[in-house]
Amino acid sequence: MLFSLLQPLHSPILLPLRHFRCKCSGPDISFYRDAFARKMALAGIKPHHRIALGVSGGSDSMALCVLTAGWKSEGFSGKVDSSGYIDGLLGIVVDHRLRPESVEEARIVQERAMKMGIRCEISCCIWPDGRPKVGDLQEAAREMRYQIFQDVCAKQHIGVLLVAHHADDQAELFILRLSRNSGVFGLAGMAFVSQLFSAPVNHPWSSSSNNGVLLVRPMLELSKGDMYEICQGGKQIWVEDPTNQCTLFTRNRIRIALKNLSSSSFSSEMKALVSACRLTRLFIENISHKMLEESVSIMNEGYSIIDLEKLDPLNVDDLCLSRFLVMIVQFISQRQRPIRGSAMKLLLEYIRNIPCKTSLTAAGCYLCAAPGSKGKKIIVCYSPESPLSSNLLLSSFYCEEGASFSSVIEQIVKDAKFYSNRFVAESPSMPFLRAKSSEAILREAVQIKLISQSTYNTIRSLQMEEHDIFCSQNGVDEANELGHRARASSPSNVQIYPGQSYHFMCRFLLTWKLYEMKDGISSNLNEYNPISEADGKNLCQCCRITQEHGLIIRHMVDADWLYLAKLSESQTLNEGRNELETSNFETGHHLAMEHWCSSYLRSSVQTALQKLKYVPAAARRALPVLVNSHNLPICIPSIGFSCCPFLSIEAEFRPRVPLGGGYRSFL
Repeated sequence: MLFSLLQPLHSPILLPLRHFRCKCSGPDISFYRDAFARKMALAGIKPHHRIALGVSGGSDSMALCVLTAGWKSEGFSGKVDSSGYIDGLLGIVVDHRLRPESVEEARIVQERAMKMGIRCEISCCIWPDGRPKVGDLQEAAREMRYQIFQDVCAKQHIGVLLVAHHADDQAELFILRLSRNSGVFGLAGMAFVSQLFSAPVNHPWSSSSNNGVLLVRPMLELSKGDMYEICQGGKQIWVEDPTNQCTLFTRNRIRIALKNLSSSSFSSEMKALVSACRLTRLFIENISHKMLEESVSIMNEGYSIIDLEKLDPLNVDDLCLSRFLVMIVQFISQRQRPIRGSAMKLLLEYIRNIPCKTSLTAAGCYLCAAPGSKGKKIIVCYSPESPLSSNLLLSSFYCEEGASFSSVIEQIVKDAKFYSNRFVAESPSMPFLRAKSSEAILREAVQIKLISQSTYNTIRSLQMEEHDIFCSQNGVDEANELGHRARASSPSNVQIYPGQSYHFMCRFLLTWKLYEMKDGISSNLNEYNPISEADGKNLCQCCRITQEHGLIIRHMVDADWLYLAKLSESQTLNEGRNELETSNFETGHHLAMEHWCSSYLRSSVQTALQKLKYVPAAARRALPVLVNSHNLPICIPSIGFSCCPFLSIEAEFRPRVPLGGGYRSFL
């Protein structure tokens, strides 16, 4: 079926967009407006909230513009800003810069959105590694597009992002994931509401909270045909991208096949099947969150402890236990890639082997028995050797306005969780809880009369044909995957400077402030105040760390705590100076200052060693250490070590993505 749609390989990015004009007198779309308003209410979004729209100029995004502009205007009583645009509404057009015509096309789309009263801005993609290869193109463009969406939302203090995915997109994704043998979680498709957590960027607002941006898909229950009808009813022009007909891309092949097969009964049964998967996923996630609350402790040093007696993994279903493990491992590693196949099998077997007597490295984490627990508790800590996305530097953080809207998002999520929990509790039964494969899910769907045998046969045919294509391209996909991982894990010796903050491995937020004594050596040696950023003075007369000299951030290694132990044996600053290397100090300074620094150094080392005793050795290796050009530790803020009394660097375990991956609604 799908093989017949394949065409010879060619470049799919050369054709211009085709424009379609609406009919003179469009249909009545009041039904769609009412449905849209109900969905926004279900998501907890109100007209006065600041909202961004992803706008491509296609029928889907133009329909979203029509409905959102009408909903906001009606709820806001037609309120506009000083420029005549609907208040609190921003359209974002992403110019991927993959075709020569894209610049002019983006400008045209911007003008059409602005004519609807929507303030609209164009953001351009920058491809530092060159244009993506054809096989990676759609995924790379999507990642870039969503990163731009989040960056713009951060700059504009916007906490809600609407996108125009619909029911046909869900059906495409269902077949795509079915061909990859996804389970019920993958087959649940796109969430109605979810939280996006981008890597930190150079905006104060972006790091003021951990609530991210709410991504809402209010049109998931509408079809592609509905999109055209809404555009016609709103008298809007849209464009069709001819590259959507290129069968080189998986989604295009599936989309064309579904369109050729589509009937009212097939479409309705597909919706029912996807909805059942979504309900089951919601049920499993609720159970997994309860398991987290009851059996997991998160430590300030960046690792977690699982109490196996409270968890009782031998009596937990595979689906629930798998989801539980994914939540913990993704939280500790901050690597949001799916955990499948052999890695998940290893994790399940490991956690069910009680008491725990061995260790395991999987999915970016190191697992072992907690010291002194007799194998009844497991620690999960980050493995520094695992590939992760590169870090980004922050110039500052905390912003009152951002924090204020963060509380709005927090309240939306809280209300939505309450409704979600009540909805799941009232549901009579959950399908697919025992299904071990995608085939088992389809068979059960037939048994409980969610789908007919005819629909089952059609879905299976689509699944197998796309699966064969996927397997034939597996070597290419594996090469692309290896390339992606190589790029993600590229090392970077990053420096932090006074007055800056740095999100280390998306896990620890480091902040550096410098201090000096007010009048040289005063009688009150504890009295100091911040140095201005432009000041280039030394921290004190003993140290050479100045405003101009940054420190390198790396993970802790075994030699670091041995170094601290050796340093603690030094009886005077001169001995400590030999350990820290003479390049760090200036000689001949006032004895009082030397005595003060010597006392502070001894105290700091003793405090650090005492705290280090309570951090498991495996977890120590994930702690951030700030070193000088000789790779010697200057500051280890997580355990309170600093070589200078006026060097103030703090470390807070603040993962980019919270435990559980943030809020998701599949209602």
